[in-house]
Amino acid sequence: MSMPECRKELKKYFNHLMSLVEGLYAIIITDRDGVPVFKVSTENAPELALRPTFLSTFGMATDQASKLGLSKNKSMISTYSAFQVVHLNKLPLIVTMVASSKTNTGMLLALERDFDNVLKDMRAVVDIS
Repeated sequence: MSMPECRKELKKYFNHLMSLVEGLYAIIITDRDGVPVFKVSTENAPELALRPTFLSTFGMATDQASKLGLSKNKSMISTYSAFQVVHLNKLPLIVTMVASSKTNTGMLLALERDFDNVLKDMRAVVDIS
């Protein structure tokens, strides 16, 4: 499968996942430095939450949280008045989901298993580069 076809299939898959959870506005996959590898979003996604400067903060925060002696940090949830942001630690990749504050957080966390197969292939690409 060519790269454009692969991206098209990924976009279709992630848009499907977004349709499963009401109020999910964006799914962004980044490297540990916050550089976007892949992104799907709706017009409701807040612009600032899609920027690499915002996305890179989880990488630093998860490193610090892992120093607490409670083992490796798996996820982080931040809630704001209108939005919530869920980060999943899949190093060397990080999955960030931006959703409405009213969205069921458990449903967002349940998407983790749906990401695993796709991330396996993406992880190989990021590990090489």
